[in-house]
Amino acid sequence: MEKRIITAAITGAIHTPAMSPYLPITADHVVDEAVRAHEAGAAVAHIHARNPETGQPSSSIDFFKEVASKIRSRCNMVVCITTGGSLTMPIQERLRVIPMLQPELASLNCGSMNFALHPILEKYKEFKFEWEKNYLSGTEDLIFPNTFKSLREFAKAFEEYRVQPELEIYDVGMINNAAFMFQRGQLKKPVYMQFVMGILGGIRAMADNLLFLRNSAKAAFGDITWSVCAAGRFQFEMCSLSLLLGGHARVGLEDNLYLEKGVHAKSNAEQVAKIVSIAREIGIEPASPDEAREILHLKGLDRVAY
Repeated sequence: MEKRIITAAITGAIHTPAMSPYLPITADHVVDEAVRAHEAGAAVAHIHARNPETGQPSSSIDFFKEVASKIRSRCNMVVCITTGGSLTMPIQERLRVIPMLQPELASLNCGSMNFALHPILEKYKEFKFEWEKNYLSGTEDLIFPNTFKSLREFAKAFEEYRVQPELEIYDVGMINNAAFMFQRGQLKKPVYMQFVMGILGGIRAMADNLLFLRNSAKAAFGDITWSVCAAGRFQFEMCSLSLLLGGHARVGLEDNLYLEKGVHAKSNAEQVAKIVSIAREIGIEPASPDEAREILHLKGLDRVAY
């Protein structure tokens, strides 16, 4: 059977503790969620850091290292570390995780954008922590910066520490940015893209748009490996389409807090199990972590710094 990579994005930096009682914010909870997602069929865990007291997005190296090392002690899944951090973190703060942990895989956001979360305030009126409302409302007047200078610096660090970049593509122009970097020798093959759909400020989560992203990427790079994640209610629709089109899929509480309409996902594993079930209905099996390493040409767990 065909093998595809299922990634579980465990906690992210979008949702806040008031939105779901199941959102992991402590290191141990993130680790437990990653391991359960692995047992359900995920080969990759995409990791963000949070303040364990308040759930506020963080860049704590100690948090990242604790999570990554504890996951490694319990299973062999690939750990993909974010360099997106949160929307308000300085560039160098986001990047320092690369030399410190030297992971197999890490995200590389391929362009600046309006990353707008403020409409969420229309749904949630009460919050657990003071930072939540200010964090969400502040995105109405915020640009998530990823300039060509910072992209060049990120790519240099990835190459130095043999970290495979997962190129985060929020809109089609970011494919052009990545192609420019490739032409300048700042990025090299193999190319792995994550199409991030449905964020206000980026491309809408629609079937036509996914085809457009895939076709544009293939026109720019030729043969690529690609995956899809989508915000909120579009998660399973877009991930299922990705599998049908030959791509991989990312689910998890970073992207969507629900399992179906009105039903909170109690864990990342529930979402992984659902997309694995969908995959098997169309003759696709989830790749193991070692199969994912082979597909993505990763350096291996013996060469990380955690």
